[in-house]
Amino acid sequence: MVYEGIAHKYGRDINTDVIIPARHLTTFDPQELGKHCMENLDPSFVSKIKKGDILVAEENFGCGSSREHAPLAIKAAGISCIIAKSFARIFFRNAINIGLPVLECPEAVDGINTGEQIKVDTMRGQIINLSTGKIFEVKPFPDFIQGIIERGGLINYVKERLKVKGSRL
Repeated sequence: MVYEGIAHKYGRDINTDVIIPARHLTTFDPQELGKHCMENLDPSFVSKIKKGDILVAEENFGCGSSREHAPLAIKAAGISCIIAKSFARIFFRNAINIGLPVLECPEAVDGINTGEQIKVDTMRGQIINLSTGKIFEVKPFPDFIQGIIERGGLINYVKERLKVKGSRL
């Protein structure tokens, strides 16, 4: 899949409590969660985001408590994918499970600044900084992960697979 949007860059160790503050964990409504995404770190985050924009971060993005609310809030806020130097493993998996592409590419993070136009092609394994012309290679997702993301998450992927007669998960 191809994603294109403006980069919004943040630092290292952005934890799930910052991504979606605990006071908003009383709901699983994506739209409500999206309204409060990153509000403790950057109160203007939601107003800056346009649907399709790309979040860029340093190391250890999504550390902290394990909650699906965090990637769900990011996706609902309008972010199409996240590029980071590294992710907390549980955040990485939760993001894939809800259909939010997350890519680890330290070189791209170093070569992208806030406000630049970015294009990500998960099939080719490329991150292109359209503002500078720099191209960064990233390992493409395996087919099954690509399938999960294309279908909007693990639940939709499994439902579709179960509909296919004789299909194996």
